[in-house]
Amino acid sequence: MECTINLSEKDQLLKASDIAKILNISRAMAYRLMQMGEIRTISIGTAKRVRIQDLSLYVESNLSPKTGE
Repeated sequence: MECTINLSEKDQLLKASDIAKILNISRAMAYRLMQMGEIRTISIGTAKRVRIQDLSLYVESNLSPKTGE
């Protein structure tokens, strides 16, 4: 029996190293954010992964308020 799963780009799972590159932070800081629950993770065995939409939510929730308008 063949099982095919088609994941759209928004369903792709990111590793800590991917998050570090996207946010321009160290890999250690990316792991820390994931461990502290700042960025929601998915557990696959002992591995942790992050959905793109959860990373986007983290970025949106950490935007500073607009000033001067």
